Amino acid sequence: MNKILIVDDEPNILLSLEFLFKKEGFQVFIARDGEEALSIIEESIPELVILDIMMPKVDGYEVCQHLKQNHKEVKVIFISAKSKQQDIQKGLAMGADLYLTKPFSTRELVQKVKNIMN
Repeated sequence: MNKILIVDDEPNILLSLEFLFKKEGFQVFIARDGEEALSIIEESIPELVILDIMMPKVDGYEVCQHLKQNHKEVKVIFISAKSKQQDIQKGLAMGADLYLTKPFSTRELVQKVKNIMN
């Protein structure tokens, strides 16, 4: 079963994405900030991380950097309200496989996750 970690400090996004991906047959882990995400990653390495950027304690960029240094095989999708071209370029330059801006289509996200994981 494909393991996905969803990291966002907005409870509504976490709950809706968790529900959506469980319905699609994924094993879903959730974290409310980057610090929580890093400890989950060390316990159970996911195949894909859906990652917000602006979060308390440890931001999404730091989580992505940790993943790319220690677990290169893990795919990363940024979902962020930061929609400037320079933000998107920074996210992709850090090694993200995809960068979606909020608000995003959940149907599109599910399709892109399936594409990345196959």
